[in-house]
Amino acid sequence: QVQLVESGGGLVQPGGSLRLSCAASGSIFSINAMGWYRQAPGKQRELVADVTRGGNTNYADSVKGRFTISRDNAKNTVYLQMNSLKPEDTAVYYCNADLIQLGPYRYLELWGQGTLVTVSS
Repeated sequence: QVQLVESGGGLVQPGGSLRLSCAASGSIFSINAMGWYRQAPGKQRELVADVTRGGNTNYADSVKGRFTISRDNAKNTVYLQMNSLKPEDTAVYYCNADLIQLGPYRYLELWGQGTLVTVSS
């Protein structure tokens, strides 16, 4: 069973920082793109940032210059460093991964369970 497990959410004051982590586990052959999405109450899920296996990154305009996505391929883990957080960053953050599972080989798109980030004073 391949799964994504997230950690690192919580309550932070405006201007503060948080670091999210997402680890993929199970019978994995390779992981292509990994990314973070978020969904605020009453809004659609949106892309925050993603990163290819080779390290190419893509960010939503709203987080450019404040958030940094990175990954450790040896650990099958993706991180999201969030700085200068704003109340409008409050949302449930979901990890996403495109990967190839072992035994038998098959393509999967997986989502994590979500972790809540609340930015409030």
